Amino acid sequence: MSLMWIAIVLGIVEGLTEFLPISSTGHLILAGHALGFTGPRADLFEVFIQLGAILAVVWEYRTRLMRAVTGLSSRAEARRFAAAVAVAFLPAAALGFLVHDWIETALFGPRTVAFALLAGAFAILLVEALPLRPRTEEAEAISWGQALTVGLAQCVSLWPGFSRSAATILGGLSAGLSRRAATEFSFFLAIPVMTAASGLSLHKHRHDLQPGDGKALAVAFVLSFLVAWATIRWLLRYVATHRFRPFAWYRIALGLLVLWVF
Repeated sequence: MSLMWIAIVLGIVEGLTEFLPISSTGHLILAGHALGFTGPRADLFEVFIQLGAILAVVWEYRTRLMRAVTGLSSRAEARRFAAAVAVAFLPAAALGFLVHDWIETALFGPRTVAFALLAGAFAILLVEALPLRPRTEEAEAISWGQALTVGLAQCVSLWPGFSRSAATILGGLSAGLSRRAATEFSFFLAIPVMTAASGLSLHKHRHDLQPGDGKALAVAFVLSFLVAWATIRWLLRYVATHRFRPFAWYRIALGLLVLWVF
């Protein structure tokens, strides 16, 4: 398969899976193995197209993000929300900085992804079975304690295949956020988390870029942005009236399939 077709597949996979609780990293690893596209160059592609998904969040929430940024100097609630995002960002950022290289070496494989998919599925089923009562209906109203709970939960997502979205949404639900608030806070938190992770990985793999890769990267980036934007809008409508159990059953089926194949 040509590099352009690989870029198209990876861009669509990233856009579809980044914000659903099914693990974009896990799907990209599995897709790369299926396409025979692995190694440092593949890592560079996977990291770069994640930036397209980040841009989709920024575009979808551009008005609220701009209001929050411009209000930092004049509104206490804007400063409190920014601090809450920082509190949620720090645990996984610190841990990821310390173990990033080990994770890429030891955990980026189909079997480890399969076990993470299964673990995340059982976590979804467990949280959905709890008698949780939301106390916070708006993402911007999250408390520092709730943000810390989400941040600690996010640390589990460093295991490729578990899913950053699953970890943060489940952490938000457990902390008392409504489904929409937990989902939206997961989106907002993705901006600094994914930007930092992508920046670190791009710096590490910058020398793996080959002549002619630019066009394929651009196509994958644009597809990731468009598909992720559509997925964000669909997920917000979905969580208004549905639970996350179907994603758990999908993860179990995929995890078992991967273990059988590999």
